[in-house]
Order: sequence, then structure tokens, then C-alpha cells
Amino acid sequence: MLTRKQLELLDFIQKRTLRDGVPPSFDEMKDAVNLRSKSGIHRLITALEERGFIRRLAHRARAIEIVKLPEAMERPGFDPLVTAGDRAEPPHGAPPVAAGVVELPVMGRIAAGVPIEAISQISHHITVSETMLSGRGEHYALEVKGDSMIDAGINDGDIVVIREQAAADNGDIVVALVEGFEATLKRFRRKNGMIALEAANPAYETRILREDQVKVQGRLVGLIRSY
Repeated sequence: MLTRKQLELLDFIQKRTLRDGVPPSFDEMKDAVNLRSKSGIHRLITALEERGFIRRLAHRARAIEIVKLPEAMERPGFDPLVTAGDRAEPPHGAPPVAAGVVELPVMGRIAAGVPIEAISQISHHITVSETMLSGRGEHYALEVKGDSMIDAGINDGDIVVIREQAAADNGDIVVALVEGFEATLKRFRRKNGMIALEAANPAYETRILREDQVKVQGRLVGLIRSY
């Protein structure tokens, strides 16, 4: 099952490749599907590759080859913005997915404790209710490692749903990239030109950092727990 964004990107890649003889650049893809960052395009490309719709060729620029198309794209009058609402038709023989749910990439583990190395790879996908998502932006999921946010109801092993955004308000729980290589889940506050990343556990100290040391990667919008 492809999301609407995945289907929209696949349609754009196919049309531009047929027109120009080469696939579009990441910047062109980003503009075409109205995303603000190349990381969102990277996740869409990875998802399409994992599902067997495209193939990336090593050591070549713009090296994306379309392997197959979903049945919906082969129908006359196809429009990725209206096909099956926000979802594309599943490939033939694929198990049905209930209406009102969305498949999100799980981008690895996020530290709710001591920061870990920045997250960049998709480990697997999960299906969540559309009601858990916030607005029309891109979303992804992370597995929580640690107990620094336990007083905010976020436990070790929980899955958090994150809306991708680069800004945050005071009090938001965010995914923060610290000094370009550490990723952590903390409450965000701006104080006197500095950024405070606050834990929700008295065993952990608040980290005070310069604004140029912190890059917001997204805001917490949902949580999934397995018992």
C-alpha cells in the first residue's frame, strides 16, 4: 500500500523521466510534492524502493529506475491527489488496509535519556490511525530508548509519532538534533537566547545549549504502547 505522497512522487518521477530522459533531482522532487526538506524525499524514495517500485543504481547521479507501477497509475485519468482519497490502490494481491489508517516509517530509536547518534535509516514501518497525525505535513515514528521522559507518560520501548517540522514552541516535546550528531527526545524551551532541552524525570539534568547547537527535527503528536 502506498501513501498519497509516495504515489504522487512516483507519478512525478515517471513523468519527468519520460519527458527529460533522466529522473528529477531531489530539489525538484521536494518542490513537486510540496515538502520542506530533502529528508522527507529520502524517506519516500526509500519506501518506494523497499516496496519494489523503484531501484536506485549505485555511483550514478539521479540514478532512479522505475521497476513497476501500481495498478492505479495505469488507469485512464489517474490523478495521485484524488485516487482513493489519501491512499493509493494497493498492488494486486496485497492485503487490504483499513480506511483511516496511514503507514509510517520507523526511523530507528530515539534517546529519552543520554543522546544517541542521529537517526537516518528506516528500520521498519507501522500502521497508525489518521486521527493521530497532526495536519498535512510529513510524519514518522521512533522507538523510545530510556526513561528521561517518563513523567510525561513516555516509557522506554514506546513508539512516538513525530510531525516533521523545523520550529517549536515553548513546552513542545521535540526530536532535537544536538551539534549535528546526537538525537534526543526532550521538552523544548527558549530562554534568553539559549535553548533548554528539559527531561521529564528528575534524575536527568536540563541541557542548556546555544541556538546554533540545536536543530528541531519534529514535534511529538502521538504515542503507541505495547503491553
